[in-house]
Amino acid sequence: MSVLQPPSTLVLRTQRALVDGTWRPAAVVVDGGAITAVLDADADVDARTDLRLDEDAVLIPGVVDTHVHVNEPGRTEWEGFASATRAAAAGGVTTLVDMPLNSVPPTTTVAALDLKRRTAAPQSVVNVGFWGGAVPENLGDLAALHRAGVFGFKAFLSPSGVPEFPQLSRSQLREALGEIGEFGGLLLVHAEDPARFDEPAAAGTRYRGFLRSRPEDSEVSAITDVVDAVRGTGARVHVLHLSAAAALPVLRAARAEGLPITVETCPHYLVFDAAQIPDGATQYKCCPPIRSSENRDLLWEGLLDGTIDFIASDHSPSTPELKLAGDGDFAVAWGGISGLQVSLPGVWTAARSRGVDLATVVRWMSTRPADVVGLPRKGWIGVGADADLVVFAPEADLQVRAENLLHRNPISAYDGMRLRGEVRGTWVGGRAVDPGGPATDRDLLLRRP
Repeated sequence: MSVLQPPSTLVLRTQRALVDGTWRPAAVVVDGGAITAVLDADADVDARTDLRLDEDAVLIPGVVDTHVHVNEPGRTEWEGFASATRAAAAGGVTTLVDMPLNSVPPTTTVAALDLKRRTAAPQSVVNVGFWGGAVPENLGDLAALHRAGVFGFKAFLSPSGVPEFPQLSRSQLREALGEIGEFGGLLLVHAEDPARFDEPAAAGTRYRGFLRSRPEDSEVSAITDVVDAVRGTGARVHVLHLSAAAALPVLRAARAEGLPITVETCPHYLVFDAAQIPDGATQYKCCPPIRSSENRDLLWEGLLDGTIDFIASDHSPSTPELKLAGDGDFAVAWGGISGLQVSLPGVWTAARSRGVDLATVVRWMSTRPADVVGLPRKGWIGVGADADLVVFAPEADLQVRAENLLHRNPISAYDGMRLRGEVRGTWVGGRAVDPGGPATDRDLLLRRP
């Protein structure tokens, strides 16, 4: 038996905790925002708060979602730090990294980063980090943002959808990679080749027309260019939101060559398929698009064989007026899926149906993204890890209603779905988060270590 003195802040007891990647009974002891001990489930611990989980619940590390568009400042009617971080906490996300668009100004200067931090700090209830942006106007000045603590830089190879965040040409991509490689940074790439788009086919309400407008070949072409640029510069690249399984052979070959490339896909590409999407249902519109069930199966294979490193939400909300603009015309409506709060149960439901265990899902959604972005104390449970913890009931039913989700606007592709898995408690730095409550006085903003 073990007694810890002085009293610890918290102990969580459960018959199933995912400790260092393995399920075991445990008493997880927390003090000073970190995990200080992992003991037998019934160990004697002197703690101010001593909680025993329900028998149907497990303890897992919080989700690390590295692809979230919070949109504040400038487009707070789309989303904001108050609503996004509360939706994150309700969904078991304890760390998010904010994309440099669609805020105004975008995070392409140190001044814009400072403004974003001042905006986020008093509102956030989970850990928040920031990506910078690489656009034609700030090439040559990226080192300053790197020194200011962004986790890396996002770039588009096709139009971003907002005028203040222009795409890079192929020569500018190489210029950005050369610059980023000099200081050991990371470039995130939205990899679609606009030369392969068939925009006229997107007109109208037919989902198949929209799907034809952004074919798999557009991703394959862009990713091939990215691989060539990495080979020429040696800089690190992360491929965002892989949708096209046809690009997996290119990525496997690049990895076999030893090139420093990582890859993510998103819950909506693993949960939905094109045949499920009715014509005019623009709540499913995203870029790159949701593709066939056969494509989805291959993405799952890419996760299982390690070609795809992890899963991130790409939560990209807008107002209902923009999301439903054009009366179902996919060429007019805003492209983006609102899924931050339901990413964990969504992926778990799909994984469970394929015989994939929860520990593997946690590795894809917590451990591996934390590794890639450089947060070594997050995404796992063990002594020395940050006490970012989630109580999750994997077999509980979850009926999704968009009007009950906590992100700002009540529209989501997941509306009406019945999922498995319920988040029953979230701790950030050892403190319980009430998604409906106020922000704390803690500094939850993250800088690149």
